[in-house]
Amino acid sequence: MEEQLFAQRTDLSALSQAVTSIRDEIKKVIVGQDEMVKLIIAALLADGHVLIEGVPGVAKTLTAKLVARSLDVNFSRIQFTPDLMPSDVLGTPVFNPQQASFEFKKGPVFGNIVLIDEINRSPAKTQAALFEIMEERQATVDGKTYPMPSPFMVLATQNPIEHEGTYRLPEAQLDRFIFKIVVPYPSETEEVTILTQFHQMGNAPIFEMVKPVLSGGQIVSLRQQIKTLIIEEKLLQFIARFIHQTRNYKSIYLGASPRASLAIMNASKAMAAINGRDFVTPEDIIGVFGPVLRHRIILAPDKEMEGVTEDEVIRQIVNGMDIPR
Repeated sequence: MEEQLFAQRTDLSALSQAVTSIRDEIKKVIVGQDEMVKLIIAALLADGHVLIEGVPGVAKTLTAKLVARSLDVNFSRIQFTPDLMPSDVLGTPVFNPQQASFEFKKGPVFGNIVLIDEINRSPAKTQAALFEIMEERQATVDGKTYPMPSPFMVLATQNPIEHEGTYRLPEAQLDRFIFKIVVPYPSETEEVTILTQFHQMGNAPIFEMVKPVLSGGQIVSLRQQIKTLIIEEKLLQFIARFIHQTRNYKSIYLGASPRASLAIMNASKAMAAINGRDFVTPEDIIGVFGPVLRHRIILAPDKEMEGVTEDEVIRQIVNGMDIPR
């Protein structure tokens, strides 16, 4: 009875249709990777940025570009390299001889969906240029502030940090991503499907197969709808209790910040909406713990030496807690 009462409060039909349309467009090219696509859509609805990690060749960049292609918004791509300067990302003042003054020429980061490829191949100076952009949705250059367009989202890819030529991202940078998605190798069956599908495509242009199905205005509207979803007080207490546990857990050297609490709340609302509900359940919250926290906590050195992963520690904390019902 209670669920029926909740179900009548918000009409999620437009949102469900949008999510289905984006998934269908991406499936025209991408085999599997359903979890990655679902999390990217959830981040888009929750107004967050996404970090996608995986070895080269597992379709990280391709999937990010296809998601952007399915949205009718401005898209820009930045390839991060060791010699990239902040001005290459933000833009630079250019002298205008007619007006005898400098005009700010905006850099590639001023887009709606910005793909930063191999984000961990640039040094700290260039990373720092993204801090204000990702958190405050604005860039300050020569004392002037320039707002980012709306909607705005950063999709960043990175290779695992043990790969040659990579820099570990600073904690302040990592904390600005709502999710870190780890992309595994495909299974043998999926790999056969990939080969078959690309063989059958022949010379067909991949990106022209995906059509825009959602406008910028619709994205902004859906984000506002997500914020109004119902989350009970006991679930907010559950999130806070879990985050507090990460700060006092023996296996964790650095726990999660209040920004992580907000990220879990917003992400669980987006997941509830994707699952067709306008109220959050404990399963929605537990389902986003891994993607939201795996890049925000730092394990104790002895646990790292043992090869324990962040996801394993997160599961241990969940298993030791009372889940509200």
